[in-house]
Amino acid sequence: MSGLTRRGFLGVTAALAASFSLPQQALARVLLEPAVPADVPTTLQQTILQRTVAQKNNYRVLTTGAGDPFVVRPDLVDADPSPARVAARRSLAYLGHTSDIHVMDAQTPGWLDPVAAFAFTLLPGVCRPQETLTVHVQSAMVQAVHDVANSPVTGAPMIAVLNTGDSSDRLSNLELRWYIDIFDGKSVQPNSGAPGQYEGPQLWQETTYAYHPEDPSNDPYGAYGFPTIPGMLEAVVNSTVESVGSPAPWYTVYGNHDVTLNGTFATDESFRNLATGSQRAYAFPGLATSLFRGMATDISPATRLLDGLRQQFGNNTGFKTITANTERSILTGVDYMAQHLDSPDLPGPVGHGFTQANVDNKTTYWKADIGPALRVFGLDTCNLVMGADGAVPQSQFDWLQSELEQVQADGKLAIVLSHHNSLTLENEAHNIFAPGEKLIHAPEFIDMLLKFPNLVAWLNGHTHINTIQAHRKPTGAGGFFEITTASCIDYPQQAQTVELVDNKDGTMSIFCVTLDHASPASWTQGDFSQIGLASLSRELSSNDWSADPLLRRGSPLDRNVELLLLAPFDLSTITDAALETEFATRKAQLAASAGGA
Repeated sequence: MSGLTRRGFLGVTAALAASFSLPQQALARVLLEPAVPADVPTTLQQTILQRTVAQKNNYRVLTTGAGDPFVVRPDLVDADPSPARVAARRSLAYLGHTSDIHVMDAQTPGWLDPVAAFAFTLLPGVCRPQETLTVHVQSAMVQAVHDVANSPVTGAPMIAVLNTGDSSDRLSNLELRWYIDIFDGKSVQPNSGAPGQYEGPQLWQETTYAYHPEDPSNDPYGAYGFPTIPGMLEAVVNSTVESVGSPAPWYTVYGNHDVTLNGTFATDESFRNLATGSQRAYAFPGLATSLFRGMATDISPATRLLDGLRQQFGNNTGFKTITANTERSILTGVDYMAQHLDSPDLPGPVGHGFTQANVDNKTTYWKADIGPALRVFGLDTCNLVMGADGAVPQSQFDWLQSELEQVQADGKLAIVLSHHNSLTLENEAHNIFAPGEKLIHAPEFIDMLLKFPNLVAWLNGHTHINTIQAHRKPTGAGGFFEITTASCIDYPQQAQTVELVDNKDGTMSIFCVTLDHASPASWTQGDFSQIGLASLSRELSSNDWSADPLLRRGSPLDRNVELLLLAPFDLSTITDAALETEFATRKAQLAASAGGA
């Protein structure tokens, strides 16, 4: 440790040993280990690709391919990068980035599956073949992030994991609880129905629009070539999914699926009753007449009462009776933030960006200092009225602009988090509760961000595609990179690492590395283990015949990259001693989560 004095190192070690209940001498040995690029599993070593030959009809299984090397992107600088930067670089902040986890309660009656029978592409994603496997995938992704807790570029420890929304899929409190618990290192039983029994459209023969793993011969997936997998649904509802937990404090923001039905529509009392009741629609006409009628503005109290009784006790055409569960209640108001506050100190932080003040004031955006070099701003770009795309309300825009002025004065780098990206920041539906508030869209938002050289990156998701855009100043070099990661629900089911590095030559780099979740590339028939089911999910998702899943990987320019920028200020003001203290804290936390140093 070059920055800390011997006395400083001993003091930091003693304090961390006491804080994390670790043996001091053992911790000291861990902290003294030199930082070298970590040999960890990433797509630098190996990628996962579809086989070129179909297994049956159009269905293809997966295999491994060569790794993707780093591509250097000097989009925002004019001079050629100096080769000397490789030996000089030091890590300022090494981060994980996940998005669009879409944890699903596949048995909830509060969903729109029958729409797939009416028009499969009307609401994409309402009936995915892998919908029962999302908790298994999230656990495998958390394991993958844990496996790369030390940087493959510098060896620095991960200091935070940033999650950019759509964590739950069906607006369910239960889904939200599952996703939080997996990140926090708890176990989850992904079954909201009868013990040991799957109750849902993937088993019912009437739902010819769904994938039936027991027998797909009468659904469109079978015609495509999807396999028969007897025992899969039983294995899922009987499983207990274990999680290693996040290797560092994790932070999150709202996604459109966290606030609206299918990420698009507001809900009403009729839908909320349906979600917790014992009636689930399997046919579109029944869903339309019973549920959508409840959204009419002129519906009478008597009709609402009758609809509620039908939803709770039957007598609805096109519905099946399932096990009711009040834990499937629909997220409303500040539920999303309140549930994040119900979390342990480790991996932390409590609230994961949100605070009690957010709940009390109903403000859905936040800021946090992450290490000595970085301040992160979490935005809520979701629209509560209509539409999957987003915008930045004027109040948030003004707040962020003021905060970016402050971060410059404080001599820190800044990253903005949001769910929506620049291609989808265009929603114009105004909230009836704030009808006069202006909505800021992508061009104006980007122009504002470009005024602040300390803002080096905008991390987001929403489109489920690996994409990296350079936003350059109108005149001269400089600007920031917009980094959009893929999802955990659709192929390639990836996350990424993002590392800010000081090159000590007037430039800095952002290294991005894509991550596959920690499960076999090729699924073995009958492997219903926890990682086997995650592997199966990836294979099923790669055969999404309603889209083009292979394009979601992005190009080589969107995956493993070194993004060069001008240093926005003298980065030597961020001292080695401050960085080493933060890195020591994260190493101690990781040692404590592993059971000791």
